[in-house]
Order: sequence, then structure tokens, then C-alpha cells
Amino acid sequence: MFANMHSDTMLKIKKWGYLAFWALVLPLLPMSAFIGREAGTQDYWAWFIYFVVFGIIPVLDYLIGKDPSNPDEEIQVPSLSQERLYTYSLFLMGFLWLAVLFFAGWVFVNNDYSWFGQLGWIVSIGTVGGIIAINLGHEFVHKDPKLENWMGGLLLSSVTYAGFKVEHVRGHHVHVSTPEDASSSQYNQGLYEFLPRAFKHNFLNAWKLEKQYLERKGKKNLSVHNELIWWYAISALFAVAFGLAFGWMGVLFFVAQSFVAAFTLEVINYIEHYGLHRRVKDNGRYERVTPAHSWNSNYLLTNLALFQLQRHSDHHAYAKRRYQVLRHYDESPQLPGGYAAMYVLALVPPLWKKVMNPRVEAYYEGEMDQLFRDGRRVNNIA
Repeated sequence: MFANMHSDTMLKIKKWGYLAFWALVLPLLPMSAFIGREAGTQDYWAWFIYFVVFGIIPVLDYLIGKDPSNPDEEIQVPSLSQERLYTYSLFLMGFLWLAVLFFAGWVFVNNDYSWFGQLGWIVSIGTVGGIIAINLGHEFVHKDPKLENWMGGLLLSSVTYAGFKVEHVRGHHVHVSTPEDASSSQYNQGLYEFLPRAFKHNFLNAWKLEKQYLERKGKKNLSVHNELIWWYAISALFAVAFGLAFGWMGVLFFVAQSFVAAFTLEVINYIEHYGLHRRVKDNGRYERVTPAHSWNSNYLLTNLALFQLQRHSDHHAYAKRRYQVLRHYDESPQLPGGYAAMYVLALVPPLWKKVMNPRVEAYYEGEMDQLFRDGRRVNNIA
């Protein structure tokens, strides 16, 4: 639909497009909370947001098509990087998420849901948390200004996934597309094989990395200097607040939506690096990270929804680049759909492998012996 649009025109549209997308989607939350109560169909409407994200958006992605814009590196990138509107938009969305979270807790407790409706509401809100809280938190924790970095921690704390703040930056970005990284799925590895290791490793590794960092600074691990203690304490305060406001059902809702948000993140992690690897050089070290080590997706609608997280190839090659100036690389491995469509596909491992394995094999034609299997290389590299 927009494939032939001039890049400069699309960049102007996208300036407001990120907020415009959510201005259309967020009102669906109260609608799905209150509609159907008179007719007794509120249990089904509780699933509506989940259906929109993983049912309607994948279809719209294909209808709207690809994003034709790429900012000019010398002329547009410097000015776009300094434009504060893009950062203010993230802060606005972050505070809106916190309001949505407490509103959703009130709905969970006060709506006359059966267990099916309660589950649907948790899944819907947790999915929104994965998209907004974790995705925006991810953008913030990569930035140096303390206010942004702390906002990232707060958003991650709101879904009880603060370990991501440490492990993602100091672990995942260092070891991406190697067997050492639990967030980089291996060739022919199914999602449900990937998830347990990812959850366990990423939590424990965050504490390990923070301990090592503090030891290098000459500080004690169990002290006020350990940022994970602070962020998880904030998560505990969220739980207390939900308990005081909504009782034990409120605490249940907070914990459950946190799990769904974390699950959503780890499914996306599975998608982003599936089967990709960094070659081992003659000195035994891995090659540097390039845009070749992340799957790229350039579908316009989900790029707006996710603040260009799908331009993941550029993000991993240049981790501190702001979302508004991330670039699309034609030479990077390309996903056949946006993240919403790929998420649904990943939930069915045989279907995922049928679609993705041939793409991995085609991308590494002639060097399939380097692909990982069970944390080891298939064959030794000469």
C-alpha cells in the first residue's frame, strides 16, 4: 500500500504514527471491559484485545505492506536522534501503561467474569504489557540518560521482569547468536524447548552479571548498590498496592499479567534470532555482531505498534540507536511476516519449523555444518 511512497514522506507520517496507532488501540481496552455485561457475553469480550493483536493485526500487516522509509545517515539521522518528541512519546506511553495496569486490575476484580473471562482478561492485559511495558522498557534501558534508564527499570518492574534490564544489555547483547545466549534460539529448536531455559537462565544470569559488576566496582552484592534488589522491590510494592486496592484477587492479577508479559517477550526473543549464528574466527573468538545476526521484519503496521523493534538487525548492530532512526537492511535475513504473525506461528512448532527452517538453510547455504544443535556445533569448524 505504501511501498512506492517517498521515504521522506513516510518518515513524516511515522513521526506521529506511533502515537496514532495506540490512540486507536488503547480505547479498545475499556470497550472490551464494559461491552457485553448486559448481554452476559463479557467473558468472550475479555479476549478481544488478544484477538486484535494476534488475529486482526497480522492480516492488516499484509494488507498495508512494508515500510519504504530509511533515514539518510548523514542528513536525517543526526536531527531525528535529537528530536525530543520521540522520547516524550515513550514516556507518555509508559505512564499510560501504568494507568491501564491499575484500571485493568479494577476490571478484573469488579467485572462478573467466570474463570474463562478472567483468563482472557489476564492474557489480553499481559499481552499489552509485553508490547508496551517490556518493549518500551527495552528501548529505555539501552539509553545513557538516567531518567530514561530508570523509566526502563520502572516499566520492567511493572511486569516483574526487572532482570531483563541487566541480562539483556550485559548478557544477550554480548553473546547474541551464540550457544552461550539463552535468548538466541537454535536451529530446529521448538518454542517449548526454548522457553524453560530462557526463563531460568535469564533470571539467574541477571543476578550473576550484577554481582560481577559490583565486584569490579569494589562493592558488595547484597547492598543498596545492587539495582536488581531495587527493581524487584518496586515490583513487590506494585503487588502490595494491588493487594491494598483490590485484595488478594488484585495480587493474583498483577502476578499473572506479569507472567503473560514475560512469556510474550520470550516468544519474541525466540523469533528474533532463530537459527542464526556468529561464525568463529581463527583466534577462537566469535565474529562481531552485525545486521546478519537478527531476523528483520519491515511490515509498517507492526513497526509502528512496536516502535520499530522489528528493525532488530540494526538494533543489535548499533544498540544505542534510537528507535526512530533504526534502518531496514535488505541483506539481513527477513521474516515472512510481522512479529504478530510470527508469534502465532511460533506457538505451533511443526508449522514454525516448516516455514522457518528452509529460510535458515537457504541463508546458510554451503555452511550448514556451523548451525547449533543442543548448545554445540553440529561439526567442528576447520
